[in-house]
Amino acid sequence: MSHDILTSTFAGAIRSGTPLLFATLGEILAERSGILNLGVEGMMLIGAFTGFAVSYTTSNLWLAVVAAMGAAAILASLHAFVSITLKVNQVVSGLALVFLGAGLSGFWGQRFVGIQSVSFVNVKIPLLAEIPFVGNILFNRDPLVYVGYVLAPFIWWYLYKTKYGMNLRAVGEAPGAADARGINVSLTRYIYTIMGGALAGLGGAYLSLAYTSMWVENMTAGRGWIAVVLVIFAIWDPLLAMLGAYLFGGISVLQFGLQVTQTPIPPNIMKMFPYLFTVLVMLFTSSEKMKKRFGAPSALGVPYSREEKT
Repeated sequence: MSHDILTSTFAGAIRSGTPLLFATLGEILAERSGILNLGVEGMMLIGAFTGFAVSYTTSNLWLAVVAAMGAAAILASLHAFVSITLKVNQVVSGLALVFLGAGLSGFWGQRFVGIQSVSFVNVKIPLLAEIPFVGNILFNRDPLVYVGYVLAPFIWWYLYKTKYGMNLRAVGEAPGAADARGINVSLTRYIYTIMGGALAGLGGAYLSLAYTSMWVENMTAGRGWIAVVLVIFAIWDPLLAMLGAYLFGGISVLQFGLQVTQTPIPPNIMKMFPYLFTVLVMLFTSSEKMKKRFGAPSALGVPYSREEKT
């Protein structure tokens, strides 16, 4: 590949991986607290729609981002209530969230289909953008990409270097012991499930406010499911999630580079690459034994009741 093709491929990997990164980081927070939320796809969709609708009506991109995160957080709070308070099966609740997000965004978004709106543009960081090869790839991006650069290391630091992160991990590993230490298990799970939903909404907003400048029904195209798998791929580690998100993003844009170089692989086959990789990861980590070996929180998906032993 030529230098220009390599540059565009790596830049595309960052751009395509950013919505995956936000959604994956959000799911890591939720799962670290012991809540499995399979509704990431639905929350991303509602975030993408809300972000676009607000940006179109107000032309304020940052207000649109906040609105998208808030709308997805509301959906996540429904999942939290059903899973934590009512103790309904978390898989069933998460799947219901997917259908709810898809249905609401599709219904409300009909009038916005095909309409262009304002979007984030690239902002070059002085000096850093002048670094040969990597400068233009990493430091001539839109503002939300820079948010991702900062957010992943911050969440890693928060999880592993602060008391609050230790409490979060304790709730996901041994909620009974955490409760005995005075940690409010239900409140902790509520907080991080809702925060996870907000980050999924941010991932959806990226699609309609930066990746494109329009709303398209079901525009997440399965990215929410990829994010759920990326959590396992990253072994619940935010820094590895960052690497994994950009890797998956690179796989999704690789097809364009291969087409330019006239690689004899049918385009439809190349479009399957990220989803095929997702299926392979799911198959490899499908058993509970493998999840434990990869570092899954011990109480993941298990409702907690103070009256019961955990």
